[in-house]
This record gives sequence, structure tokens and C-alpha cells, in this order.
Amino acid sequence: MVKAAYLFSGQGQQFAGMGQDFYKTEPAYRALVDEASQILDQDFADPAVMDDPVNTQLAIVIFSLGVERILRQEKLRAEKFVGLSLGEYSALLAAGSFSLADGLAVIGDRARYMSEAGKQNPGQMVAVLNAEPSVVDEALADAREVGDVFPANYNTPKQTVFGGNAEGIERFSAALKAAGVKRVVPIKMPVASHTPYMMPASARLAERLANVPVQEPQIPVISNTLKAPFTVSNLKETLAKQLTHPTYFTDCLNSLNVDELDCLIEVGPGKALSGFAKKTLKKAELPIFNVDRVENLNKLREFLVTKQAKEPVS
Repeated sequence: MVKAAYLFSGQGQQFAGMGQDFYKTEPAYRALVDEASQILDQDFADPAVMDDPVNTQLAIVIFSLGVERILRQEKLRAEKFVGLSLGEYSALLAAGSFSLADGLAVIGDRARYMSEAGKQNPGQMVAVLNAEPSVVDEALADAREVGDVFPANYNTPKQTVFGGNAEGIERFSAALKAAGVKRVVPIKMPVASHTPYMMPASARLAERLANVPVQEPQIPVISNTLKAPFTVSNLKETLAKQLTHPTYFTDCLNSLNVDELDCLIEVGPGKALSGFAKKTLKKAELPIFNVDRVENLNKLREFLVTKQAKEPVS
């Protein structure tokens, strides 16, 4: 069996027609989407479902779970899961910590809580690349004189996302550019996630999770917040805390023991996490696949066939 770690995509990587090719050609994917659609009483095979922003988080998770169901049929042994933000829910569902019905219900409510918290505390987010820490610290100090800015996502050693209010983010961005930082990229997010601006959502999520049954993950899932595995005892508290605290995806990647793996597989839309892995694990000569279209799935399948052919017969 080929040993792999799975990286589950977060929000913002969805694309038009997402999952349509899998739905037509992969029965395991289609079965998962149909089951989720029945649970939610909405057709998540219909691309129009994402016209409602609250459904976007659900659509990403359902897509990711459908892809993971396909991978279960391949000659793969999943060693560890890492999800970025929303992707942690995909990972925990795939690892059996929630039932599908409970997990989807929580994700839908989480999306609503975040949206309502964003209206209460409007925020913005910006990605900063290739900036010296001292320059970032000076820009933060300057920006905090007029507004709020918080680190939100430590994606790679050279990329960090910050969130805050408009005044703080605008001043922060201007200070970085004035200091010569060339890549200061606004992110299209409706809320300042993973910052204290999500405290109302975090409190509601903690209350919502209180009576939801959870199980020990059957496959280790590394928490972005803890930089350590989820357990049945820390899962609920950590998911609520996740909304207001930074994600440490770089540390999660570094915990994967890549020397013991044959490949990394990004499960879900886009290839952002594949890119983060390539930048973070530069010394590891590890194949990385993003499985978001049938053509990319076929590339993975070709790799698996080749890898299996090279393995000694026992």
C-alpha cells in the first residue's frame, strides 16, 4: 500500500463546476453527494447551490468528502490528515469523529455564525509574502495606532495572513508597501476569520457543539490551533477556539514525518495547500497531488500503478 498524508482544503478555493466531472464518472463520489443532499434537503450536485454564501462551506466539505471516498478505493494507506481551517471539518468527518448528519449540521451553523459575527464586526484580510519579521512588527505597531490587525494564518515560512478592521488593515498594508514589501495581497473573505472578531461565532459554536456526539479520530488529524492531534477530549473546545486563534499550517506540515510517506494528496478544491507544502517541505522529495478534477485523479492513479509495480512482491 502507498502511504500518504491528506491535506483538506479550506475556504476560498471553490470553482465553477466543482465536482461535476466526479459526479458523472465516480460512483463513490456520487453516492456521498447524494447522501449529503438528502440529509440537507438541498441538491449539492447542482452548482447553483453555491449561489447562497452560507452553502459554500458545506459545498467544499461535501466535495472534499466525496474525493476522500474515491481515494478509499485506491491502494492508499492514509497515515495522517491535516485540514486548513474549514478543512479540519472535512478531515474529522473523514476520520469518523462526526456522523455525516451531525458534521454537516454543525458546518452549516458555523457558516451562519461566522456570517453574523462578520456583520457585527466587519473585517478584512490580507496575505503578506516574503517580508522580514522586523518589518512586519513595525508595520503592525504603526497600524495598531489606528485600528486592529491580528495574525490569522501562518501558511508557509514566507506567507502569513492577517485580519482586522478596515482602518487597521489599510494602514498595515500601506506601511508594508512603504517599507518595500512587494507582495501584500488582499484576500476575498467576507469576515476576519481566526481573529478575536469571531468571538461571537466562537461562543455560539461552543454551545452548539456541547451536545454533539464525537468519536476518537480513526486516523490522526493534526489541529491547526494546537499543532498536535485532535482527541475526543479536546475536539470540541479546539474547534470553537479555532475561529478566534491563528492557524499554524506550517507547523502541521512539519509534523508529518514526510520521510515515512510516499506522497501528499490535497483533498478538495484548488491547489493552495499543495503550494504551501512545496514551499514548506522544500527538502523533501515527495510527490504532491491535488485531486480536484478527474484529470488530476488520473495522474494520482498513474503514480499509484507505477509505485505498486516497483514494490517487491512478498
